[in-house]
Amino acid sequence: MARARVTMAAVGRLAGVSQVTVSRALSDPSKVSAETLRRINEAIEATGFVPNAVAGALASSKSWLVSALVPSITNITYNSLIKEFSSRLRDQGYQVLLTDCGFDPVDEETTIARHLSRRPDAILLTGINHTAQARRMLLSANIPVVEIWELTESPIDLCVGFSHQTAGQEVAEYAIEAGFTRPATISANDERARRRADAFARAFHRRKAAEVEAVQLNGEASLAEGRKATADLLERKESSFDVIFCSSDLIAQGVLIEARSRGLNVPGDLAVIGFGDQDFAAALETPLTTVRVDRAKMGMIAASEVLTRMQSETSPSKFVDLGFEIIKRRSA
Repeated sequence: MARARVTMAAVGRLAGVSQVTVSRALSDPSKVSAETLRRINEAIEATGFVPNAVAGALASSKSWLVSALVPSITNITYNSLIKEFSSRLRDQGYQVLLTDCGFDPVDEETTIARHLSRRPDAILLTGINHTAQARRMLLSANIPVVEIWELTESPIDLCVGFSHQTAGQEVAEYAIEAGFTRPATISANDERARRRADAFARAFHRRKAAEVEAVQLNGEASLAEGRKATADLLERKESSFDVIFCSSDLIAQGVLIEARSRGLNVPGDLAVIGFGDQDFAAALETPLTTVRVDRAKMGMIAASEVLTRMQSETSPSKFVDLGFEIIKRRSA
């Protein structure tokens, strides 16, 4: 049999005060005497009573919740970013409600609607491509919205990220300057990864008139998918490539393993470039050349921008370009 929920009235009876007095003590402890506050706190501890945050939010116009939507909570790309974002907000009394919304904009729209129904004080979104209805809901909510991991000069509210097209172009320039002439790409099935791969291919074609061997994965990045994609590339008839640009370090690690299993030397027979500069990238047997994005800094700046907006209803900048850095290691 379910237990009855402890009410504010029950706390009041145990403390010997009215429900109104309990409510007043919870909303503004300075409005009750020290002795009354002591009795109420003892009654709360004894009963395990949890104040109704939603009801308090209706009265104060604040929920002290900030929503954060990422495509995949299992993707290590977002770990340090969300950790820094959450830590900064927690220091100011906010809790972050983290949800995996997938890569489909329609799924994201549904998730946004459900989060907004809980009246968050702000919301973090991954990327800048949303459905028209999602944008309407976010604009109507009139709360700070920070879009991360990409750049646009016309964000919904705030934007902190970098240019994926420029990243792909500069990786191609790096590979060309290093002497590679036969490129290939392996990309996970998400729009940002495809943009990097497409920009890489365009730059190679423009500079070297070279066609790019491309593999598009059906799902998310994984070591196994990296191995399989490499095997597929190597087994294509007339396939010839000397450098592979991967949409993540995890895929690149799979490429390195598959290449070694086939007796290929990296970078002598095949060079490999990743993306993300995960913690393991420098510690691999063949340290991985990759693209570094300061994810922790992105989370820190996103939190600072959101807090500024919540506190003053203005922001010092509509968008912040964090840039990126190509980290040269032995794999390329």
